[in-house]
Amino acid sequence: MPDFRPATLLRLHFCERDEYHGKPLHRCLIEKCRELQMTRVTAMRGLEGYGGESEIHRSRPVHRNLPIVISVIDVPEKIDRLIPMVQEMMDTGLIATSPVTILSLNRARRLTTAAS
Repeated sequence: MPDFRPATLLRLHFCERDEYHGKPLHRCLIEKCRELQMTRVTAMRGLEGYGGESEIHRSRPVHRNLPIVISVIDVPEKIDRLIPMVQEMMDTGLIATSPVTILSLNRARRLTTAAS
């Protein structure tokens, strides 16, 4: 039977132009997650979307302001510790959490261990 574990999925929605202390927000958020040793973090750039003000965000020849979504998966305690820091870093956007169950796979490690 697979060893599924409870976890929390944190999703952060904001725009490509958003910054924190003059640096791209998505980079700052990923650096903060790495500093806190969060288990899984992925940043994704959307094709098109809109937020709270219903302004369409899409790629244009002159400038880009595409939607960004960062997904963070970890135990609830670590997500709860991260959220106040995220709130401090984000000026606009959306923060969403949901309970999930995870199964972490690493076949390469198993193969290496078995060969040893």
